[in-house]
Amino acid sequence: MIREMHRSGMSISEISRKLGIDRKTVRKYLKSDNVPKYTNTRERNSKIEPFLPTVKELMSKYNLSAVRIHEDLVGRGFNGSYSLVKRYARLYRNDRALKAVYRFETKPGEQSQVDFGEFGYIEMDGKRMKLYAFSMILGYSRMRYVEFTTDISTANVIKMQINAFNYFGGYISTILYGNLKQVITERKIPSSKSNFNKRFMDLAEHYGFYQRLCYPYRAQKKGKIENTIKFIRNNFFAGRELYSLQDLNNLSAEWLKKVNSSINRTTGRITREMLNEEKLMSIPETLKYGISLSETRNISRDCYVSYKGNRHSVPWKYAGRIAILTEDGHDNLKITVDNEIVAEHIILTGTGRISRKKEHFEGLLKNIRDENIMKFSQDVEKRDLRKYEVI
Repeated sequence: MIREMHRSGMSISEISRKLGIDRKTVRKYLKSDNVPKYTNTRERNSKIEPFLPTVKELMSKYNLSAVRIHEDLVGRGFNGSYSLVKRYARLYRNDRALKAVYRFETKPGEQSQVDFGEFGYIEMDGKRMKLYAFSMILGYSRMRYVEFTTDISTANVIKMQINAFNYFGGYISTILYGNLKQVITERKIPSSKSNFNKRFMDLAEHYGFYQRLCYPYRAQKKGKIENTIKFIRNNFFAGRELYSLQDLNNLSAEWLKKVNSSINRTTGRITREMLNEEKLMSIPETLKYGISLSETRNISRDCYVSYKGNRHSVPWKYAGRIAILTEDGHDNLKITVDNEIVAEHIILTGTGRISRKKEHFEGLLKNIRDENIMKFSQDVEKRDLRKYEVI
């Protein structure tokens, strides 16, 4: 392969980037008359031998990538190379053979892709809920975005897509989707005759991007996002303990910083640097899209409602009632009881935090005292003292 690439006019540096091998290795192979043979020395193998049970366990349980396994082993004291881990990880890999497909490349600013992945279940507010990952990738630069959620309503999907726009610093005029029910209500051939979700069409018209649908049974045309979901599953999610949705998204944000600042194996370049070539459409302040999200919560006896792992106070007279929580898309949370807004809060980041407003508890202690006084000041039955003498 190296010789064929060199004969076609590719330089040693180009071959090195394409195949992911060192330039010295390319030169050595070009000069060699025979195919090189390798022998693994006992000294090199001895570095990984104590860790082989761990490699086997990680592969059998989670089918992790060699990158994640190498990171895990380094944390356990391993000082060998990534290539050594990769060689042994292949022995335990569970991947099935795949049919060859043609890779569709896009020019800068030409296309982005969106999809969802299912990631098991997570406990939220005492309930076991299905966990999803929303992801978007820019076709040319391979810049990625991911956000985990348990809510795949149209309103929340729109919000996450806007979050992706803000993360990238803009958006591309064409977005390729699969058959997401939040985007399309009825699929037809050709796709121009399909019925799109009205709220999503409103979003597309507001920003001026074109919604494109992946052709049925041709998932490789959105292979970049399909591979991104696999990448998230194997290189970030697998093997992690789930504490809360917010913690998971905080960890994924740190992971995104790392992968988007690394060299992409397909392009051979740093992803974030290629973002500058994407020709993104900017989002002016006047173009912000307002959207509201609503959820139902029970107000606790201590006058709080739980939202996204944090607690927000409500006037004490509504304790025990049912409230509607509405997020307006501008970091504001409105709490409604019987169609009346009874409290407003700035949405807190992180988890385990409390937003308490003093006025929500004014008069509560006096009310408790008054109730106790009423309870113990009722008329007591009068009895003839001779009854006590008899007793």
